[in-house]
Amino acid sequence: MSVAIRNGAGSKRSNLGIIRELVDTRKTLWVLIRRDLKLRYAGSMLGWVWTVLEPLMMSSIYWFVFTVIFHRSVGNDPYIIFLLAGLLPWFWFTNGLTQGADALVSQRRLLASTALPRQIWVLRSVGAKGCEFLFSVPVFLLFLIFYHPQYNWQLLYIPLGLVLELILLVGLGFLLSPIMVLVRDLKPIIRLITRVMFYASPVIYGYHDVASLKVPEFVKVLYGLNPVTGILECFRSGFFDQPAAGHVILSATIVSVLVLFLGWFVFKRLESTVLKEI
Repeated sequence: MSVAIRNGAGSKRSNLGIIRELVDTRKTLWVLIRRDLKLRYAGSMLGWVWTVLEPLMMSSIYWFVFTVIFHRSVGNDPYIIFLLAGLLPWFWFTNGLTQGADALVSQRRLLASTALPRQIWVLRSVGAKGCEFLFSVPVFLLFLIFYHPQYNWQLLYIPLGLVLELILLVGLGFLLSPIMVLVRDLKPIIRLITRVMFYASPVIYGYHDVASLKVPEFVKVLYGLNPVTGILECFRSGFFDQPAAGHVILSATIVSVLVLFLGWFVFKRLESTVLKEI
């Protein structure tokens, strides 16, 4: 892959010009994603199996705890399908968020010396994690064949969930990656926030479980505004005989798009500062 020196900061280029550069370098982006995946699995006997092993183990643990040890009052049956449909996208979210935020720091040597638009490093990190998520789909299909959930037309929400999660992660990557260069303490903060979000998001329980609770209305509103809530609703709705919460899906769509625009603005605004810092 040939590279060249880029002159000038990204803030001096128009948004349309940057988008055109990203379109022109789409093949390079795919090469970078493939290279990232090859390096990740190099020398590994199990290869891509590692990408699904953790969510499978976590799903098994939660299934055992809430179906064998305790009387479960949340989620839908079959509960293992409910868990996998939440945990697989969740692991993509957490890993994509972490890698996307670290995209500029991890590539600081290439950041100022190549002719590639710098947004491509965020797209590479999020895209590689997205590919790993897709690698887990065949395993999920095996569970679907064995447990026979109640399929319905809401399966059509799944592609929307994929798009929304990708948009959200790219937006968060654009937003956090330049800040990560300037504020190194951001990394443990992100780790802490994702741990809190795991329990504050309907991963091992559903949004309908929260909606049925006798809690202050603002708590339900906050859950609805959490974009992860709507994204998980997209991934789950087609497997259970329960109407999708359309308003949280709409909320996730609006928030994800807003995060993308905000992230793009922040990235472009801080790009010159980041280049001086590294």
